[in-house]
Amino acid sequence: MARNIKSSKELGSFNDYELLFEEELKDINSVGILLKHKKTGARIAIVSNDDNNKVFSVGFRTPPLDSTGVAHIIEHSVLCGSREFPAKDPFIELAKGSLNTFLNAMTYPDKTIYPIASCNEQDFQNLMHVYMDAVFYPNIYQKEEIFKQEGWHYELENMESELIYNGVVYNEMKGAFSSPEQFLFRTIQNALFPDTAYGVESGGDPEFIPDLTYEEFLDFHRRYYHPSNSYIYLYGDMDVNEKLTWLHEKYLSQFEYHFVDSEIKFQEPFKERRELTCFYPLSEQDDLASNTYHSYNMSIGTSLDSELCMAFQVLEYVLLSAPGAPLKQALLDAGIGKDIISSFDGDTYQPIFSVIAKNADINQKEDFLKVIKETLERVVREGVDEKSLRAAINYYEFKYREADFGQFPKGLMYGIQMLGSWLYDDSKPFIKLNSNVLFENLKVKIHTDYYVRLIENYLLNNPHVALVTLVPKKGLTSEKEQKLKEKLQDYKNDLSKEELEKLIKDTGSLKEYQDTPSTKEELESIPLLSVEDIDKKSQPFYNEEKDVDGITIVHHNVFTNGIAYMRLIFDLEDIPKELTPYIGLLSSVLGVVDTEHYSYLELSNEINIHTGGINCDLSCYGKKSSPNEYLPALILDVKALYEEMDDAFDLLKEIISFTKLEDKKRLLEIISETKSRLLMHLTSAGHSAAVDRAMSYFSESSRFSEEVKGIAFYKFIEKLEANFSEEADELISKLKLLMDYIFRRENLIISFTSDEEGIDTLKGKLLPFVEQLTEEPVEKSAEHFELRKANEGFKTSGQVQYVARTGNFLRAGYEYTGALEVLKVILSYEYLWTNIRVKGGAYGCMCGFSSISGNGYFTSYRDPNLKETNEIYEKTADYIRNFTTDDRDMTKYIIGTISGIDTPRTPRMKGDVSMGAYLTGLTGEDVQKQRDEILHATKEDIRKLADIVKAIMDCKNLCVIGSESKVEQDRDLFMEVKNLSN
Repeated sequence: MARNIKSSKELGSFNDYELLFEEELKDINSVGILLKHKKTGARIAIVSNDDNNKVFSVGFRTPPLDSTGVAHIIEHSVLCGSREFPAKDPFIELAKGSLNTFLNAMTYPDKTIYPIASCNEQDFQNLMHVYMDAVFYPNIYQKEEIFKQEGWHYELENMESELIYNGVVYNEMKGAFSSPEQFLFRTIQNALFPDTAYGVESGGDPEFIPDLTYEEFLDFHRRYYHPSNSYIYLYGDMDVNEKLTWLHEKYLSQFEYHFVDSEIKFQEPFKERRELTCFYPLSEQDDLASNTYHSYNMSIGTSLDSELCMAFQVLEYVLLSAPGAPLKQALLDAGIGKDIISSFDGDTYQPIFSVIAKNADINQKEDFLKVIKETLERVVREGVDEKSLRAAINYYEFKYREADFGQFPKGLMYGIQMLGSWLYDDSKPFIKLNSNVLFENLKVKIHTDYYVRLIENYLLNNPHVALVTLVPKKGLTSEKEQKLKEKLQDYKNDLSKEELEKLIKDTGSLKEYQDTPSTKEELESIPLLSVEDIDKKSQPFYNEEKDVDGITIVHHNVFTNGIAYMRLIFDLEDIPKELTPYIGLLSSVLGVVDTEHYSYLELSNEINIHTGGINCDLSCYGKKSSPNEYLPALILDVKALYEEMDDAFDLLKEIISFTKLEDKKRLLEIISETKSRLLMHLTSAGHSAAVDRAMSYFSESSRFSEEVKGIAFYKFIEKLEANFSEEADELISKLKLLMDYIFRRENLIISFTSDEEGIDTLKGKLLPFVEQLTEEPVEKSAEHFELRKANEGFKTSGQVQYVARTGNFLRAGYEYTGALEVLKVILSYEYLWTNIRVKGGAYGCMCGFSSISGNGYFTSYRDPNLKETNEIYEKTADYIRNFTTDDRDMTKYIIGTISGIDTPRTPRMKGDVSMGAYLTGLTGEDVQKQRDEILHATKEDIRKLADIVKAIMDCKNLCVIGSESKVEQDRDLFMEVKNLSN
């Protein structure tokens, strides 16, 4: 066992807890210990190891009875003040002033969890304290305003004004239900399990959220938020006995055992397939044809059968996810849908296998069913392709062994994975953390009929099926908005003068509550570290130029556990601007079309058998020395075990030198899928899409990004699909031309992340690879994009807005300072939070300032407002100019800023961040200077930033993605109003 990993005997006596069992978790170099609190029956799982990024979570089984979203509203509300921490928003105070590496809460269909993580011991204890107090002693019983603010409330300004609903969760779920894909997945779950908690909407259906009463809200908390119904999780390197003693003495011992009926009921299998048709909104300008979703969804065992779940993850990949997968290809070949979406969701008690044809015609339902049946029958007759099975198993095994969850601590993800079994069987918390044996078992079964039998039993002969069809309906959003207006107007008309006056008074009282800041004493109850607790040194870069066989690479020397991360970065600077959108398409094509030696399915299998993935991406690197310049780049990203590097280079060479671009049918499939996925992204991440668009009005690098992955690229793809037959030949010639332009030796920069041993894997391989790149001369371009302000309002069929303002402060003569990072925290969690989220009801709001380009942005997320949010942005400089605070709060803002900067980095992230600094010219000294400016920032420094924000606002760049009615209502704000999708 590794350092600091202790067994239960080494940890000592658990006193107030009963040791149920312990288990060595070899796969993750840990020990798992399961305890039960003797007095209350609270469940405690410990994953002990030497990871200093410690994780704590307290969670509850919370099966809802209806679709009012009570579980979701409770999740928001308990973090709005508690017995020991009565400030109105302790969650935000912690976000502003702790060194957390994760801080959030999540509502699932059957559980609610409250996880935190931190590398700092005192900070970790502070976060535990606030969260335990929040869940067991929230202020929701004393302050109904919390329910109104976070859930829903009537809003009436005066006798003449319109009566409306408002509330954070209400608006969040209006945004969620605006996405047809999200609505479909929610409907599928409801349809498959109508007699259980999964048959209703735990997040809340906007139609039913206003049915929830304050008393029902409180009853839900009383029923489920008790230690006897709790799941407590501790992960990492800590004094476990100290934490357990504290949990008992401070909280658990204050309760008696109480039986909580929170069992997640099992849905009895259907005797025959069920069918359901629902409608989703389409804007008036959209075409009803080819906009239906057909979905075939099956219940697959339970999540307690870990081998079955892993096998179906593999089968979902083999049958549907891989390029050229047989079921996906059969549907596309039959012209049923232009994008095939599939999933295996094993995170709930009864997992779901889904096949979805998007952009299909309404009359294709029977053909959809027929193709699925016939294709699966053919696979059963002929057998599942063994190489595809190997590729899929290796793909998931690589991800499992790598345990790279990006910005999310792995301890957090392990805890969430554990609840996929622990929640349904108290004796099985760790089964998803020992999966190496599963992969070995699945590999052994490749040569048997195991996978064929699974297809027969669960996909062909399983009656527990829901066929859900989602049909577009023009004007449905307007229709719903009108019905809601009429309903509220009728309600208002039925009220007496006294009742109306009470509503007006309640509206004013809630605003007064929101306007009244927490007292100094309330704020100071929340524990705070000191600046002395912060590391004064910035995280280092790992950049060293090295010569390998005469080729210069940039090596990032970090421990990677035998995995090499290589990035081939190709400079796109000299490519003619008219080809830019085609670069975006090329990045979607490479690796998923035939090559000289492989079909695209065979290529996908080879990649996943021999590597952890080869991906193509596009990026822009600003240049610190010259903020108006930038390096656009196409990146081939590969990760592989050291011993697989020969095969990795062979596959990279295959993609670069032998890709075939003449298959028009395949190109059209990729274009249609790209269009579908892009629109999903633009509507679900509208806040970032609107920012990128608004920055493209004045920034060349942002314009490049727009042309290859933003709204402009979506419009290009939309047009290309519509006119494909006429443009196919020209498209192919331009893609071939781009291959000649891009894959040239002179354009290549190599980034390699590994330890010293990893460098040896390049010797003898790198030079032959580089030498096969072309050196034939091409005509280079020194063009610039023509930039223009457009201030666009993009209309969608959704019900919420994403409002973005952008500008540049360097061009206005101002310099970057680290204090801007502190200002970002102040604005995001004070001024913008209070005005846009708390009072305005938006789900989120944020801002940012670039040290390289000088670009700044303000944006909102799932926002019920538009003009009002823009006006709040306009007043930001005044807020900053008059900003005042005490020393304690400045310390808090500084700590919160450093927390965002010091997020622990995985080996891959260390390499990528270092390479980004190398390409932009950012040095360790630059980053240390920024850190010093953050650590020494004063309120006077913050006030000096008012002119920088004013300079950004004075640029007057506005872009909004929003509902048809809101964009039209505030049309005067825009230079152009158009539909996001045609």
